[in-house]
Amino acid sequence: MNKIQDYHTEHNNDIDKNIDSKLVYTTFLQREKERYHHSYDEELLQYEYVRDGDMRSIEESKRLFRTGIAGQLSKDPILDKKYLFVASTTLATRFCIEGGMEAQEAYNMSDLFIQNLDRCYTVQEIYEHQTNMITAFTQKMAAIHDSNQESELTHNTPSYSSTIFSKPVYDCMDYIYYHLHYKLTLQELANQVSLSPNYLAILFKKEKGITIQEYIRAKRIEAAKNMLIYSDYTQTEIGQFLAFSSSSHFIKVFKEQVGLTPKDYKKKYYRKHVKWSNIE
Repeated sequence: MNKIQDYHTEHNNDIDKNIDSKLVYTTFLQREKERYHHSYDEELLQYEYVRDGDMRSIEESKRLFRTGIAGQLSKDPILDKKYLFVASTTLATRFCIEGGMEAQEAYNMSDLFIQNLDRCYTVQEIYEHQTNMITAFTQKMAAIHDSNQESELTHNTPSYSSTIFSKPVYDCMDYIYYHLHYKLTLQELANQVSLSPNYLAILFKKEKGITIQEYIRAKRIEAAKNMLIYSDYTQTEIGQFLAFSSSSHFIKVFKEQVGLTPKDYKKKYYRKHVKWSNIE
């Protein structure tokens, strides 16, 4: 038994020494090439811009991602940039969740961009894909902040951008996200989280600042806006898909929330937002 322990101890020590020697060598190469990792503050700033919906994130990201001073992850320049892209997307996702984006939506965006990285065959294409990714996350966060401010003015309630919610409220939001195309009732949601409808309604309003029905309506309108911009579905089809009682009801609610009819919104914004190159 002691021999086995001695072996593992010696083996682990060898691994530690090997890592240490490689770190020393890497540091030496960095000094020789005057190649350094960005400072923590620099890295932090660009993702704070993303989280805050501040479009300065785009130029800051370009500056950091495209310079030759980033840490090298692979000797292959294409793989190197792809690895850096995945790391950057992961950080953007985390900061956006921290800033108020629903976790599942953030992860879906992250998955979409990382999957489509396979369509990038040159460093320049990866650069453009990176810019599109940062732009998309930043614009999403800007829309979330605008929505929160509008909610404050409309409902005279504080906006809740924090994602620290109780488990029942978080599970409720998650269930709503995946079932926007169904008619949702308070009783159904309460059953999902094992609470009484009345208690869930009170808890949700306390933590989110709006009622469950207001939240469902806002999420349906948000989904409708995305479908109007990025798909060829008609307003009637979108209204049906998102479980509005009728096309006229969908148009009425959409105009109340957005200030435009779905048809006018599509005319104004159809595929004019982010140019998601390499994204279908």
